[in-house]
Amino acid sequence: MKAQVLKQYDESLTAERWVDYEEVPDPRIEKSTDVIVRIGGAGVCRTDLHIIEGVWRPHLDPTGDQLLPLIIGHENAGWIEEVGSEVEGLQVGDPVIVHPKITGGTCLACRRGHDMHGEGKFPGLDSQGGYAEFLATSQRNIVPLPATLSPKDVAPYADAGLTAYRAVKKASRHLLPGERCVIIGAGGLGHIGIQCLKAMCAADIIVVDLSDASLALAKKSGADYLVKADGNEVEAVLALTGGKGAEAVIDFVGEKGTTSKGLAMTRPMGSYYVVGYGEDIRVPSVDMVFTEKNIIGNLVGTWAELIELMALADRGLVDLATVHYKLADANQALKDLHHGKIHGRAVLIP
Repeated sequence: MKAQVLKQYDESLTAERWVDYEEVPDPRIEKSTDVIVRIGGAGVCRTDLHIIEGVWRPHLDPTGDQLLPLIIGHENAGWIEEVGSEVEGLQVGDPVIVHPKITGGTCLACRRGHDMHGEGKFPGLDSQGGYAEFLATSQRNIVPLPATLSPKDVAPYADAGLTAYRAVKKASRHLLPGERCVIIGAGGLGHIGIQCLKAMCAADIIVVDLSDASLALAKKSGADYLVKADGNEVEAVLALTGGKGAEAVIDFVGEKGTTSKGLAMTRPMGSYYVVGYGEDIRVPSVDMVFTEKNIIGNLVGTWAELIELMALADRGLVDLATVHYKLADANQALKDLHHGKIHGRAVLIP
């Protein structure tokens, strides 16, 4: 099969190309519960750029010579191509989306439904992923797609959408009508989060972003207030919230100063949900004690939450803004993402 393969890290993200388009062996059924998916769409995620620059290397590849070459790509959807002998309920040709974490299902985290914390592989990060024509996964990872949804249009839901949904689901459980939620970053994750929030609670949504195009997408997605990140965004949010801050702040950026600003936008006893990453969160412990603010991390969601997200998409309550690229043009898609040219999500199509 054809695939895009990462062969070396690029800490400065300045190389002419990051992945090589080449012929590699097809994935094979190795366990009776394995499933091979023919890729119909593979999302291009900022995490892919972090993998290329080596952010994950200390955790997944500390010696630098164990993981590469690697087929990246952890947001995948397509059609069932082949199934193991014990797989039931799936037929060749069925359209599906793939939960990104492969686990055995018997560890304590899995038994409790916390798939993303279970023991196993994460294709595209520590094993071969979906920037390819085919992907090997497990029956436990498969979510059938409703007839209304096409793989190329929903692939980014597998991580970006699922992560946004999980953070919003946490926040929506305590947000009441008339309260406020700040969304920092209205890009690939943020525009999904806005729509999920609109569908799940009646809080007012304040969106903060640097880009006019992203703010326009935020308005289209359901934002109630738009704030340009021009250096005065904290003051603007405080002015919109009576000087106290918002009950919830969801930070889809997590770098370049947004963590300190996000906490400053959070009212006492409010919750700051960090989703994006790239910098340290620094806050005096006395401030945490005095304000009783909560800082909550957010990883990708569970298999059940992917089912819930597909239900929202099926009903037309959440819609992805996507830009399609050929699999052969993965480097261009990654470069466009790196340089801020994509508003929404990029999807590679073999």
